[in-house]
Amino acid sequence: MAKKKPNVLLIAIDSLLSTHMSCYGYERQTTPHIDRFAEGATLFENTISPHIPTTSAYASMLTGMDCFTNQVVALRHRGPMRKQVKSAAEIFRKNNYNTSCIGFPNNPAGRGFANYVNYESWSPGEDGKCHKAEDLNTVFFPELDRLNKSKKPFFAMLRHMDPHSPYLPPEPYDRLFYQGNEFDKKNKSMDPVFTDPVFGDYLKSWMPQGLTDSDYEVAQYDGAIAYMDTCIQQIFLKLETMGIMDDTIVILNGDHGETLYDHDCWFDHHGLYDVTLKVPLMIRYPEKLPAGKRISGYNTHKDLLPTILELAGLKTDIKFDGESLMKLVTGKKESFESSIYITECTWMRKHGLRTPQWKLIVALEPDFHGKPEVELYNLIEDPDENKNVAKKFPEVVACLRAEMEKHIAKREKETGLANPMHNQPHWHGNQDIDYFESSSQAADVLYIGSVAGANKLQNKKAK
Repeated sequence: MAKKKPNVLLIAIDSLLSTHMSCYGYERQTTPHIDRFAEGATLFENTISPHIPTTSAYASMLTGMDCFTNQVVALRHRGPMRKQVKSAAEIFRKNNYNTSCIGFPNNPAGRGFANYVNYESWSPGEDGKCHKAEDLNTVFFPELDRLNKSKKPFFAMLRHMDPHSPYLPPEPYDRLFYQGNEFDKKNKSMDPVFTDPVFGDYLKSWMPQGLTDSDYEVAQYDGAIAYMDTCIQQIFLKLETMGIMDDTIVILNGDHGETLYDHDCWFDHHGLYDVTLKVPLMIRYPEKLPAGKRISGYNTHKDLLPTILELAGLKTDIKFDGESLMKLVTGKKESFESSIYITECTWMRKHGLRTPQWKLIVALEPDFHGKPEVELYNLIEDPDENKNVAKKFPEVVACLRAEMEKHIAKREKETGLANPMHNQPHWHGNQDIDYFESSSQAADVLYIGSVAGANKLQNKKAK
């Protein structure tokens, strides 16, 4: 009798900064349970989300393809994903897997799951706090019981939303990392946040009235992670109790990071800075992966699906843009491509190139922040990307720009498709405007307002 294929559980976490996880070196113990999970897993230190934000990030993660192949770059992607591109769910169903998706009902790359279950991932409860991870567990555990009763293996995807705003962790996590006075009138750090033309009113709609200290909100973000960590531990315990932990490929991956009090992108995840691009990735499967191994080589979202399929022993004739991370694990390669084409079509439409030393960001239209058209950062001397040196090093800008355009031309030729970043009219959701002509126009159109407004914008599909 043939051995049953392994189950696959993808724990995908929205807006999670790897640099705010203790297993990635953060000084606060935000993820003690995930840290222990990482001790039995293989952890990847330099995983990049090249296509920001959520929609395009998952499109790459769940197809093994880059944006040229799947043609998904915008948060509010219009229509379904290309039929020629197969989703992870479609591949697993073809291989006789049961498939379930929790909290990911409308994304183009989420196509093909046999069962979809949603949960409350935005609005706070009666106590004014968000219980996102608990709500997820409430609907997932019965689904996991159902899946486990089948003779077929399962592929299940969970979309955790706790690090995504609003950051309203329940007690005691709301005060776990903050013991100060968040209403100190001498502190003016929240002034530029609340006067932001696009996000100011939205942030005021869920942050405490009279808040003055930005460190308090960073602590709320960290508290939300710690709360989620506890809830994820319940998932690990359930898998162990069911006796299927070691027979399940368990992946923890982030779709993108989060800009907290950074780059004027207050408490959100837009901008092509490393706080948004760098994401956590760890995979546990004792049969084929070493415990406690840390991989420093560069990789991107498109490498995940080929990796899972190799670990599961599934064959496919699909030629992925990505490649299996097992090449890094076994030492056949030290790193995948380190010169990475990056895109964003969230609240700004920009693209660029990231190398180990340099980051080039080029605006394709004006943004509401009024940032310069070209940004260049020396990631070695300025890892936090605070000093734009584009004017100081025009020759570096020209070199990187030429390399970026060469990559675009190469991928356009290979796919026979145009770069989708150049063809995204009304990507922002306003059907009357193709592209922004000024920062003020961008601010007027992209204004959010409230949690309800943000939820609607996040899930709005352009027609």
